[in-house]
Parts: sequence; structure tokens; C-alpha cells
Amino acid sequence: MSTQIGELAPASRSSNWRTPAVIILCGCAIGMLGFGPRSALGFFVQPMSHEFSWGRDVFGLAIAVQNLLWGLGQPLAGAVADRFGLFRVMCVGALLYAGGLILMRYSSTPLSLDIGAGVMIGFGLAGCSFNLVLSAFSKLLPAEKRGLALGAGTAAGSFGQFLFAPIGVALIDNFGWQQALSVFGFLMLLIIPLSLALSTPPVASTANTAPADEQTFTRALAEAFGHRSYVLLVLGFFTCGFQLAFITVHLPAFLVDSGISTQTGGWVIAAIGLFNIIGSLSVGYLQNYLPKRYILSTIYFTRALATLAFIAFPITPFSAIMFGAISGLTWLSTVPPTSALVALMFGTRWLATLYGFAFVSHQVGGFLGVWLGGIVFERFGSYTPIWWLSILFGVLSALINLPIVEKPVERAVAQPA
Repeated sequence: MSTQIGELAPASRSSNWRTPAVIILCGCAIGMLGFGPRSALGFFVQPMSHEFSWGRDVFGLAIAVQNLLWGLGQPLAGAVADRFGLFRVMCVGALLYAGGLILMRYSSTPLSLDIGAGVMIGFGLAGCSFNLVLSAFSKLLPAEKRGLALGAGTAAGSFGQFLFAPIGVALIDNFGWQQALSVFGFLMLLIIPLSLALSTPPVASTANTAPADEQTFTRALAEAFGHRSYVLLVLGFFTCGFQLAFITVHLPAFLVDSGISTQTGGWVIAAIGLFNIIGSLSVGYLQNYLPKRYILSTIYFTRALATLAFIAFPITPFSAIMFGAISGLTWLSTVPPTSALVALMFGTRWLATLYGFAFVSHQVGGFLGVWLGGIVFERFGSYTPIWWLSILFGVLSALINLPIVEKPVERAVAQPA
């Protein structure tokens, strides 16, 4: 408990305008803005591919790079935020995100697309996405408010998906994909003032730190990766990234290939976002009462069953929206229990860092889901092998999460020399 008490102290010393309600509201707004545009990028695949005569593998590679660099950049961004405070990291992330969207708007070659949509947005997301928001919630909010706040922060990302998917389709249809990207880019700058409410102090400014809280970065990593339950959690999180990234980028084109209109595709993605608000808030509440490993196992198995039912029957607007709704209930609802398990095992001192490394696994899965989706489609003219791979990964992750032990890690007490 000393870790949590020590880390809540900065919030109590903050300006009195930063109440828990303000922190949660601003954090949710950042989660919505950060997750919204990247969840709508799948709608740019066809217009950009048609204009520049690209195969879907070109766009798939750019978004795959984005997912990978988002994952690789997350532990670095988390470590910097843990050590020096959150505000600077959020500002840099928002500027990179906005710049990447604007560069994507002017991209006319695969290389420029890779730099804008891949490198800049990927590193930008690492610095200003809901992952850092969740770590800020864990550090700034009292323990009794964290569970629901983690669910709310995740649900806000889903609301961004619900909001930006139809907006993206409408902007593309009425003004063109270039103008749509420009609008998205300028909206990302709103993250900068909002992040003031989530500002955390540098570690050096925290007084009366308990000896257990003085754990170094390298010791924290060694402890985490030597812990069996953490490794299982990280491995299971791979599937989440694989499934989400593949669906986000390739589902709109898959639906068009199946005779479903682009507008319906927009509402399918929006349905995922809408129903994940329900799923994330529900999981954020339930994780206070049910074992988190069972929640995660149920989520992964439900995804596998939903995908199997989706591809086993003819694709219609109704089945597509139903798939979106069921997928939405489990979409980002893995995040609150995953984040909470990391905090439970190791405390909140290095939470952003250790969750960041778990997120690397998530984004490696995302990289493979998007990249393999494009390659498989260009080679076979179908996404069927990826759908079946997604089902397999879902079942495996459901099994992997069952042996996780939900208790704090046992640390040896330092002995006098």
C-alpha cells in the first residue's frame, strides 16, 4: 500500500481545479480524440488505393508499421512519463499525431505514407493515447474510483471510434479524403490543453518515498519478465492487437467486397465503438467483483465464437452490424483488467512502463494482423485465412489467461549488510 499512497500524494498537492471529475473528464476526452481518427483509417484504404493505384498491401504495411511503432514507443513514452511527468509526453505525442495525419493527407508515394501514417502517427499514439491516460488515472485518482475510471477511459476511446467512423465517411464522401485528414489532424491539437489536467510530477519531486518505491527501471523490468503471470498476460494481449487491427483496417474493404455499402461499413465500425462503451464500462465495474483472468478468458473466447459465426453465414447488413455489436462488447474491454492486473502485481510506480511493454505484444499482434491481411488478400483475393487465424488466436488466449495468479508480487525485504 505504500506505493499507492506515495503516488496519490501528488494529486492531493495539485491545484484544486483538478478534481477527480475533471481528471476523468479530460482523460476521457483525450482517449476519444486519440483513438477516433486511427480507428477510421480503414475508410481511407479504398480512395487512396484507387487514386494512386496501390494494392491493399501498401496501405496495410503503413498501418502495420503504425501499430508496431505505437507498441515499441509505448514503453519509452511510459518510462519518460513515469520519470519526468505526463504533460510533456502528451504534447509531443499530439504534435506527432497531428503532423502524421497532415503528412498522410499529402502522401502520394508508399514511402511518404509509411512515414506519415506509419512512423509519425505510430509514435504519436504512443505519446498521447488512452494507455497513458489509464496510467494517469491509476496515479492521480483514489483507489475506490480507479476501476470505473479505467473502464470509462477505455469506453471513451470506443466513443471516439463510434463518433469518428461515420464522421470520417461523411467527410470523405462530401469533401474528399484529403480534407478529412486535415480536419482530423487539427482536432488532435486539442489534446495539448486537455492534458494539463492529467499532469503528473517528476519522480524526484515526490517526498517521503518508501524504500519499496525506489525500485529502478531495470529491476522493475527484470521482476516483471521473471513473473509467470505477467508473461502469460503479455502473451494473451498479442491476440487482442491482432484481432482489433485486422478488423479496424480490413473490415470496411471486406464488407464492400461482400456487397455491403461503404455507409453500412461505417455504421458497423461505429457499432463496435458504441457497444464497446457498454463492454468497457461493464468490465470496469465487474473487475472489482470477479477474477480478472476469467473476464479476459471469456472476452477472448467470445471473440472467437463471434468471428466463427460471422464467416460461417452469408454476409448481410444485419449480420455485419450484429458482428460489430458483439465485437464491440469485447473490443477494448481487455484493457481495464489487463491494466489493473499489472497494477495489482507490481504497484503503480512503473505502471505506465510495464503496461507499455505488455502493449508491445498487443501491437506486434496488430502489426501482423494488418500486414498479413494485406498480403493474404493480394495473394489469394480473400481474407479467409486471416479470419481463421484470428479464431485460433482467440481460443489460445482464452486458455493462456486462465493460470494467471491475481496477487501482488512478493518482494524480498532488503537485509542489512
